Amino acid sequence: MKWWLVGLTMWAMISNLRSAAAELRLGLIGLDTSHVTAFTEILNNPAAKDHVPGAKVVAAFKGGSPDIESSWSRVNEYTKTLQEKYGVKLYDSIEELCRNVDAVLVESVDGRPHLAQARLVIAARKPLYIDKPMAGSLRDVREIFRLAAEAKVPVFTASSLRFATNTLAVRSGSIGVVTNAVTSSPAHLEKTHPDLFWYGVHGVESLFTVMGTGCQSVRRGTNSSGGIEVVGRWKDGRIGIFRESKGYEGMAQGTRGSSAVGSYDGYAPLVAAIVPFFQTGVAPVTPAETIEIFAFMEAADESKRRGGTEVTLAEVLNR
Repeated sequence: MKWWLVGLTMWAMISNLRSAAAELRLGLIGLDTSHVTAFTEILNNPAAKDHVPGAKVVAAFKGGSPDIESSWSRVNEYTKTLQEKYGVKLYDSIEELCRNVDAVLVESVDGRPHLAQARLVIAARKPLYIDKPMAGSLRDVREIFRLAAEAKVPVFTASSLRFATNTLAVRSGSIGVVTNAVTSSPAHLEKTHPDLFWYGVHGVESLFTVMGTGCQSVRRGTNSSGGIEVVGRWKDGRIGIFRESKGYEGMAQGTRGSSAVGSYDGYAPLVAAIVPFFQTGVAPVTPAETIEIFAFMEAADESKRRGGTEVTLAEVLNR
């Protein structure tokens, strides 16, 4: 059975056994993104349309980044909602938060502090989900996975786009072996991060979900609208392309036909993958695939610096 079907099956099992099993206590780190209120609504409100049972957000560490406007301008609003609407308790330190929860979600919109935040959670031996971007650099992504492996603490990261129904169907073989794919998403830039880390990661994750690992090199240019376009070449000759666009979409070609991919199905499918992960410690995405995604994005930035020349992922991984 495919991993995502296992996750969905486990979600159903958790729903049926909810009365017999204690809910996991979850803690949030970084309250400067709309994800914190959206995830909490899905988890804490049994009447929510897409309610995912089995865990509840009970604690939070505020966080925030003073040099990113979308962080400091929103953190107080989301903090207030979590406290007043959901009764979430604030803690003054990550260490204290970890002592009062079973698992942790790092939600800080800024990827740069994620390594330092993850280090404390891993030291506390708490299962950890890290929202996009996993970190502010490929080096930090690899260090988080190294620390987690060393401590035997389960950790994963993923965009909600990974769990879209059409994308998962293609990953599971609905069109045979994928021979090429194009995915698109917005790619808003944040000067403190590599270009695709901030938002383009959504479309890049859709691309890797259907193409799998094995990308060897990338070449960055622009599409017909002047947006970012990154062409990836896989080791078996397959081609995967990310294109900046206003929406979330894509198309994959396989040995048994073609299919739309890359849609956005909301946050519930991601949350439904996070809860079984916290229950079992089995991540729905491997570290190798995540590292390759971030190598793809860093290589794309290097290609931009070199005027669009081809850059291998091995080069950025060997720095």
